[in-house]
Amino acid sequence: MAEATKKPVEKDPKLANVRESSIDPATREMLARAQQLQIDTVFDRAVTMKPCAIGIQGICCKNCAMGPCRLPLPKGGIDGEDTRKGLCGATANTICARNFIRMIAGGAAAHSDHGRSVAEVFLSVARKETEDYKIKDPLKLIAIAPHFGVATTVEVDGEVKDRDLDEIALEVAELAYAEWGKPEGSIKYIERAPKPLQEKWKKQGVIPRNVDREIVEIMHRTHMGVDQDYKNLMRQGTRAALADGWGGSMIATDLQDVLFGTPSPLQSEANLGVMKEDHVNIIVHGHEPVLSEMIVAAAQTQEMLAYAKEKGARGIQLSGICCTANEVLQRHGVPPAGTFLQQELAIITGACDAMVVDVQCIFQNLANVAKCFHTKLITTHPIAKMEQDNVIHIEFDEHHAMEDAKRIVKMAIENFQNRGADVIIPPYKSAQIAGFGVESIRYHLGGSFRGDYYTLNDNIINGRIRGIGGVVGCNNARTKHNEEHIVIIKELIKNDVIVLTTGCSAIAAGMHGLMTPESAAVHCGPGLAEVCETVGIPPVLHLGSCVDNSRILLAATEVVKAGGLGNDITDLPAAGSAPEWMSEKAISIGQYFVASGVYTVFGYHMPLDGAPVFKDYLYKEMEKMYGGMWDCEPDPVKHAHKMIAHIDKKRKELGIDKARERVLMDMADRQALSME
Repeated sequence: MAEATKKPVEKDPKLANVRESSIDPATREMLARAQQLQIDTVFDRAVTMKPCAIGIQGICCKNCAMGPCRLPLPKGGIDGEDTRKGLCGATANTICARNFIRMIAGGAAAHSDHGRSVAEVFLSVARKETEDYKIKDPLKLIAIAPHFGVATTVEVDGEVKDRDLDEIALEVAELAYAEWGKPEGSIKYIERAPKPLQEKWKKQGVIPRNVDREIVEIMHRTHMGVDQDYKNLMRQGTRAALADGWGGSMIATDLQDVLFGTPSPLQSEANLGVMKEDHVNIIVHGHEPVLSEMIVAAAQTQEMLAYAKEKGARGIQLSGICCTANEVLQRHGVPPAGTFLQQELAIITGACDAMVVDVQCIFQNLANVAKCFHTKLITTHPIAKMEQDNVIHIEFDEHHAMEDAKRIVKMAIENFQNRGADVIIPPYKSAQIAGFGVESIRYHLGGSFRGDYYTLNDNIINGRIRGIGGVVGCNNARTKHNEEHIVIIKELIKNDVIVLTTGCSAIAAGMHGLMTPESAAVHCGPGLAEVCETVGIPPVLHLGSCVDNSRILLAATEVVKAGGLGNDITDLPAAGSAPEWMSEKAISIGQYFVASGVYTVFGYHMPLDGAPVFKDYLYKEMEKMYGGMWDCEPDPVKHAHKMIAHIDKKRKELGIDKARERVLMDMADRQALSME
């Protein structure tokens, strides 16, 4: 236990305050247990490890060996000309912009590499190189094919016939895979955006050429002595962010739907209480669903269920952490055990027989915590290994996916009998409805025969729904776990703003009971509550993992197409939020939403305070270019009301800021209306 040990609680004041660390009772209970067992967690490390005062302002440059060059603001701020320079002469604006777009590059690389992995598997399926994966949603394949320029019909002897599905799949697979590195042209999915937005991108010169090139070019431009104009640097940052949101991420979402099934609403639960003491508990954690889909399938086989019972368990309980959790939740109803900050705590229950991780947001300290218990920690991806000797690496390969998955599940089953006697699973979990998407929202709004976004638009126009809020992103140990997410979401729905959510924010909303239709009557304003009751949806719609933010972009595009709310995404009464962000992916997401015309507010802080001119460029000038802009507000109530104020501003610009009088119409009125 030495690597995970701290001094006894009563002798060490440098431990997290349990009550102040989280608003979630399960998290508090497990954190208290961790401290009693002298096991350190991210909450304790946040107390002892403080952020760099200069780095947090975005003005530390370590891009060459003459540095790090730190450019702190003068006491009292800058009065007059800013004369701060690094050794090479780089200004604070240049340094801050370089750091910012390097974060975009890191985030875009993570999301887009996720998409590449899915594209590789899809290409294997199309080439008939694997039998473990099939195309589960051929209709989604037919729907996305035209966006790649792939015909779905063919004319034979003057008669139009459907093309062979295998031919379509192979052509789509090859063209989709080429989006990461094609030598000429631009990313095809850009053409899915509203035409006015495409014209803005053309004018600003930010249409991505291919995914990899834009990320590589950021790394080149930010090398010592290359691009030294913060506006030019941000142009490339925007191009890379769009390559993520309208490229790699959007392709990932679409191909996952084709391979694994397009999500539709289903019921599940959320929080650590979903784990079961008398079951084999397997937790999948990370972001790519390629392996987790197979683990779900393997755990449901009679072979594995019988083996679990043979080893003394009543069954197998799968659950998830982070966005792998969201992927298997939205398609199979597998419950999430928690958010990013709860990953260590899931092991501290003593009931986790195996934690299977892939990529992104995985603590290396999991290995140290696992040493204190019987948990098998299994890494599965060739780019994501750990140095500790107690970590098992089983490299996943799509060509024998089920074989790998069964090996992992069997290992967890065999570990069930190695548990200690002291298993404590916090008795906290909440029901939730998850699995919404562009298609299912359309269906819920209008049914099979008349499904359309017009119903949503009409209720925004008549004022029952004030607007749309996208609340997404991570947890951050520098903030109170889940508090910002939940306060902001509650404040929005109280003011009749319907919320679309992804990632750990979605898991948090599920944990706190905001994802059931019944919650609308408790938490919503009268207009949104009425709509939710009529349509039968929650006021907070779970749209998937963080890569699925592309669903929000496409839903916004559908709202524009439905009419009555302007001609572009920026015209909509909508705003975005990342309350507890911590990942580089969040910066890439934020920039592609800003560049798509969305007012986007981040919580905690933004690494911009040390370069006021560059900060103003993001917070003010971006709006003139794209219609969207950045903002930051750590106070969650003020944060929500900034979003609401922006929504109200857009309602006024559209001329829908005054609620229409509701009139009871007789038959003559209806006949007159239909004749106009």
